[in-house]
Amino acid sequence: MAVEKLVNYKQDNRLPLTISKKEARLYLSFIVFAFVALFIGGLMGLLQVLVRSGHFTLPSWIDYYSILTVHGVVLGLVLTTFFIIGFQFALMGKTVGISDRQRRLGWLSFWVMAIGTIMAAITILAGRAAVLYTFYAPLQAHPAFYIGLALVVVGSWIACFVNWHQLAVWKKKHPGEKSPLLAFMVCINMAMWFIATLGVAATVLLQFIPWSLGWTATINVLLSRTLFWYFGHPLVYFWLLPAYMAWYAIIPKIIGGKLFSDSLARLSFILFLFFSIPVGLHHQLTEPGLDSTWKFIQVVLTFMVVIPSLMTAFSMFATFEITGRKKGFGGLFGWLKHLPWKDVRFLAPFIGMLAFIPGGAGGLINASYQMNSLIHNTIWVTGHFHLTVATTVVLTFFGISYWLIPHLTGRTLTKSINRLGIIQTIFWTVGMTIMSGAMHIQGLLGGPRRSSYSDYGGSEQAAEWGAYQMAQAVGGTILFIGIILMVYIFIKLAFFAPKGNEEFPIAEEEENAEPTPMWLENWKLWIAITIALILFAYTIPIFDVIQNAPPGSPTFDWPIGNS
Repeated sequence: MAVEKLVNYKQDNRLPLTISKKEARLYLSFIVFAFVALFIGGLMGLLQVLVRSGHFTLPSWIDYYSILTVHGVVLGLVLTTFFIIGFQFALMGKTVGISDRQRRLGWLSFWVMAIGTIMAAITILAGRAAVLYTFYAPLQAHPAFYIGLALVVVGSWIACFVNWHQLAVWKKKHPGEKSPLLAFMVCINMAMWFIATLGVAATVLLQFIPWSLGWTATINVLLSRTLFWYFGHPLVYFWLLPAYMAWYAIIPKIIGGKLFSDSLARLSFILFLFFSIPVGLHHQLTEPGLDSTWKFIQVVLTFMVVIPSLMTAFSMFATFEITGRKKGFGGLFGWLKHLPWKDVRFLAPFIGMLAFIPGGAGGLINASYQMNSLIHNTIWVTGHFHLTVATTVVLTFFGISYWLIPHLTGRTLTKSINRLGIIQTIFWTVGMTIMSGAMHIQGLLGGPRRSSYSDYGGSEQAAEWGAYQMAQAVGGTILFIGIILMVYIFIKLAFFAPKGNEEFPIAEEEENAEPTPMWLENWKLWIAITIALILFAYTIPIFDVIQNAPPGSPTFDWPIGNS
């Protein structure tokens, strides 16, 4: 009987739901906000690399650390979070549907997040929140910055509950059936996001806001950093898992293939949920006050995430090979040659996949107890960040945009826009290769991150760094051209492309695939294991940090007055 229901579900899933115009406006609003953030954050990034080259000086009314904060917050938090929530809303609407009440709550999520973002942005641009992306204490921002961040988190929580309710309603109507794969993936990602943001919400609400308002004179710096990185590392996987959703369930359709294994995809997401959160201490390996035993335990847990990453790589290349061979392309690499390289919906995400190979290798170095001491606080880490998030994730998001935006606006991806998209992808790949590569090399030579200084008093090291800083400026300029092209493509797809019906590609599962075990949807078990791992990894370290806290740190007005 259970197998029968699984088979029936497969047949029903070949007829995905239609997205109404009211729904499309909600989903598109998040994505429009994300592309505005892309342009603003990209411009700030361009200014940074020009300053670091040593051949460009900012006007006196612009502070380097303010634009650095804008770049990190707007691209790392705003662009990604808004795009992800809009994309995930679209996936849920397409696979399980959305009610009028859920849609209204979706709009509430959007406006709360938008208001919070604007509040934080105003304080940064006014020079009252030059605290960088990580907003480390004892640097202090205006209270509106922290309140704005809290609103962004609360707004995202509303989206979490809407997505979970959408799946719950669907499951109530389809008892005994496995949930649609994409809906399952979205709810896993939102569960991870909700659990992770409890840490940053706690430090912002209980530490930073009272401190910035003057209600408390000091702040426990180590506790604030520990709670931030409890959130900061799973944030990376919150960015990455939507890209994995596209790789697993959308790219196979685009290349004319089918999903390799529904079970493997679900299991990989469950493992990401387990091993993405209880590992934040590997970002604090050089910080005193944290017991080295717990740092080592979290390093081991960090390396466990390699397992679902390799499962994903195996699944994707199995899909590519099976699809190519079914089409009659033989030989060792014949299937690879005949992938749709001229289709930007495939090309951009595929380059993102390739970038994750060196990006993942760099992540292993960052998380290694010994090697981390070599690259910690160097610009190597910035280069790694741009390989993983700014290449793997962002290129996949661009690939999604080429079909999602015209689908939501009732337009089509034309051949000319597709060609322009390929050019944009090449610009992005070349620019990021030059810039990120130079950052990695300069980092190995000791070049610092989070700093505007390019010469350090004319030292010998500065001369050695000069060529790499200039390469970063060249790569960053090429990247900004890519951003301008992408914004133009977005406007074209949203408002000027010919009217039509662009496909919302969702892959079917292979006909001979084994039925997905129903135990994979044991949500209570997966959440319980996740919480147990978190309690194991964090209870004693946080207790120690609180119990053995040194005298709190007062406000520190560097590099400019922030209070």
